[in-house]
Amino acid sequence: MATEPAAKASRWSLGAGVAVLLAVLAGGVWLNRPHGDQNPGAAAVAGEIGGPFTLTAANGKPFGLGDLGGKPFAIYFGFTRCPDVCPTTLSRLAALRKALGPAADKFAIVFVSVDPGHDNPQAVGEYVKLFNTPIFGVTGSEAQLAPVEKAYGVYVAKVPQPGGDYTIDHSAAILLMDPTAHLVDAITHDEPQASALDKLRRLVS
Repeated sequence: MATEPAAKASRWSLGAGVAVLLAVLAGGVWLNRPHGDQNPGAAAVAGEIGGPFTLTAANGKPFGLGDLGGKPFAIYFGFTRCPDVCPTTLSRLAALRKALGPAADKFAIVFVSVDPGHDNPQAVGEYVKLFNTPIFGVTGSEAQLAPVEKAYGVYVAKVPQPGGDYTIDHSAAILLMDPTAHLVDAITHDEPQASALDKLRRLVS
């Protein structure tokens, strides 16, 4: 069970990590920044968010776009020790996938652990099994993760905890990518389920 400081940090990350997705469909910019930060992060044209990546799957082998079978995909960045936001989000994705019915097989779900200090590939693979839906669980070294986080506009920051440990503050949005790994849309943490499902239907249509 998470310590109280860790739980507080994770609750804060719920707001701090949510991506601000305004005017994406109109060709605007995507600003990804911590909640309350008056200096917005680097702005990127929506079409420039995403791209190919190579990380490590649970079996220890390299994992990239080729492993997704040419499907569009939903990608979420988090960590296995996350006490609330990550399990809630992955459970939500599982429910959304089920709600799609036969169309569910037309997209993939990728969970990227941004905590290589605690999450090895095998641990991530075991974690995603808890959600009873097909999820690719992957991670990598800090050197491997950093360019992927940057390319996908993901906010990640270690938050020190008493005793020398840490938790992680991270973006809480689910990114919806086309088969070439370019951003199509995103689902924010507080978005109504009906709206989220509509976005997934458009992704697989």
